[in-house]
Parts: sequence; structure tokens; C-alpha cells
Amino acid sequence: MINKKNKSSACEKARQVIRKGGGMIKTSEAIQAGIHPRTLYQLRDMGDLVQISRGIYRLAEIEGVSNPDFVIVATRIPISVICLISALSFHEITTQIPHEVSVAIPKDSKPPVILYPPMQFHKFSPESFQAGVESHQIDGVTVKVYSPEKTLADCFKFRNKIGMDVVLEALKLYKSRMKFDHKKILEYAKICRVDKIVLPYLEANI
Repeated sequence: MINKKNKSSACEKARQVIRKGGGMIKTSEAIQAGIHPRTLYQLRDMGDLVQISRGIYRLAEIEGVSNPDFVIVATRIPISVICLISALSFHEITTQIPHEVSVAIPKDSKPPVILYPPMQFHKFSPESFQAGVESHQIDGVTVKVYSPEKTLADCFKFRNKIGMDVVLEALKLYKSRMKFDHKKILEYAKICRVDKIVLPYLEANI
């Protein structure tokens, strides 16, 4: 009986800690908060916790994560930034449906091994990696995504990988759905060293 009470008390403490943290927690965070991993497993087996990735849990009582792939990437790889087609999709300036998450990491870093979600890593130079980063709150998690203008510059940089048709469509949708800031696009294009390639397309859209 005492053992059951202890387990119940540990589970309730864990629920309170997770609620206070916004409804999600990593195993490492739980351990730092004094929650034993077996308590997480017990809550999971009871249906109180949902495991959304290895070492990442959310309370079942809260609404489902609206963009679980981005949340997992931001939680597992805090330094990363959502880029290219994934960023185009986030900003709704593409008709492409990403089948993997495009993730930018620093040029000198090693891509981590993560089984889910499927990801494609792109190494950016220090200046390009730091430029045009926006922070968005998705289900209580800070997710870093490149701005629409930086994303367009990046797409021109990686045009051979993603296809020029995708780049031009994104530019067209950006112009029709957002304030066309050609100066900002060109600024990022210079950082990405594709300004001479981008300039004619921008002039045609001014």
C-alpha cells in the first residue's frame, strides 16, 4: 500500500512539473526536476503521457501538437533552424509538400542521428546561419525558422538541389501574399553570395 502511495505521489508530482513546463518535457529535464525515468514510463503506460519522440513526452490531456516535426527538431536540436522548402511551407509560399524537415546547422557541426522525423541537414556558413532567423512559439516550444526573405535567398543558393521551378514559384507566391521587400532579399542574397543571380529576378518583379 505504501509503495502504491509513493508511486501515486511521484506521478502527481511529475504531472505538476510537466504542466508547469507547458505540457512537454524531455527525459533529461525530468531527471533534473527530480523525476525518475520509470515514473515517465509509468505515466506513459497509464496513458497520461504521449511519447512524441525518443526522450520527449507531452501530457495526453493537452491538445495534440500542431506541428510535431518542428517541435521535435527544435527540442532535440536547439541550435538548428528550419530552412528551405520546410521554411517555405511554414510561411505558406510554396505548393510543395515537404516529405522531410529541411534543417540548417553550422558548417562545422556534425548532423545528429535522429530516426524521426526524417530530416535533411544543410550546412550553412557562420554568417548565413545566423542571418534572418525568426523565433516562433509552437505548442509552447521555441522553433527557429528563417524569415521568408532569407529563405528565398537560401533557395536560390540551393536551387540545384530543390529546383529552380520551386524557387520561382516561391518568389511569385511571396510577392502575391506578402509585402515585397526586394532590398531585404538582396541583402540576404549577398550574404549567401547569390546576389548576381537573384538581382535579375528581383528587378523583373519590382
